[in-house]
Amino acid sequence: MRSSKLLPLLQGSDRRSIGRANQIASLVLREPKKFAELIRLLWSAEPTVRMRAADAVEKITLQKPELLKHYKAELLGLLDEADQQELRWHLAAMISRLPLTKAETQRAAASLRRYLEDRSSIVKTFALQALFDLTHIDPSLRESTRTLLEDTVRTGTPAMKARSRKLLAKLPR
Repeated sequence: MRSSKLLPLLQGSDRRSIGRANQIASLVLREPKKFAELIRLLWSAEPTVRMRAADAVEKITLQKPELLKHYKAELLGLLDEADQQELRWHLAAMISRLPLTKAETQRAAASLRRYLEDRSSIVKTFALQALFDLTHIDPSLRESTRTLLEDTVRTGTPAMKARSRKLLAKLPR
């Protein structure tokens, strides 16, 4: 990996802290050319760096989702292979911001359904939201997502039940 000027700002040992992720997000929003460097850090060997980079990317792409389009293949691959819970929930939050084809949407949905087996309730809740969001890209996912949300209202954690109720109310028939 090339030398990174952002790396020192993301390092640290406390995975309960976002560190300087907000500062990085502001910096990259002002200087979008640094986005590529931040994306590379999603594959850092350091879990804290991966988590904080993902947090910053998620925040940046809320305002500038078009920055993700050049990294679609890499992010779909990372969505498939990520096992770190903090990385997973940020990827789930971002995936529907990509300009996905129907096949890519199906691939992302399959990855997100695997996320529903994660130990983390946060990962599961973000996966449910992402599956719902993908129904706007590919309406063929609506019925399976509806069934999943209905099941989760009965069997999920309190956070998953609450999110599922809200999503079901918004899901078109």
